[in-house]
Amino acid sequence: MHPGRIDLGIGRAPGTDQLTALALRRTMEGLSAEAFPEELTDLMSFFLGNDPDARITATPGRGDMPEIWLLGSSGYSAQLAGLLGLPFSFAHHFSSANTVPALALYRQSFRPSRWLERPHSMVAVTAICADSDERAQWLAGPAGLSFLRLRAGRPEPLASPDEAAAYPYTEAELSFVRDRALGQAIGSPQTVQRELSGLLERTGADELMLTALVYDIEDRIRSYELIAEKAAGGLSKPS
Repeated sequence: MHPGRIDLGIGRAPGTDQLTALALRRTMEGLSAEAFPEELTDLMSFFLGNDPDARITATPGRGDMPEIWLLGSSGYSAQLAGLLGLPFSFAHHFSSANTVPALALYRQSFRPSRWLERPHSMVAVTAICADSDERAQWLAGPAGLSFLRLRAGRPEPLASPDEAAAYPYTEAELSFVRDRALGQAIGSPQTVQRELSGLLERTGADELMLTALVYDIEDRIRSYELIAEKAAGGLSKPS
């Protein structure tokens, strides 16, 4: 079903807060990332079928491994991806200060493998596009508030743009939201194209993955349409 259609992205983090992760994994030991390299090797062995002592046969996965990417927001997975010769995707949308150093570490650590002859990287970035910068910033309000609440340990359903605009931010909270938006592509098609071009220039990424935490589905679809029609065509990987 999957050949050529599905990439398998794997990260060390549980992907949620610690309490929810504990409910999913059931034990504190299950939350540890110390065994991540060994667990990754085991997973790849299920696909490859190259462990003669394995007591589990992955069906129908054996012999048909999807393209595996390591995901990260720091240097650990970047270095591991390089050592294993795997493609690497960095979470610029919530760790923008670490993007360039992590990609540099990935490239420095890279060893050619059966999957890649040279480093191959992706950068995940927030991209919210509207007809004007002001409209796009208004649509981005709920995402900023969502990250603020998550950082404070009180996640809630995504607010509407009106609710986000009416939220009584403190100066410290406003500073957090503004800092988080730095390096993201939020604005008119011209602004988004400029921001994405700059990101490609700084990172040398082979691919971009765009994420848009937008409240209304029609606004989200329109954002992607504007990027595809008016911004993406002017992008190219730096030589």
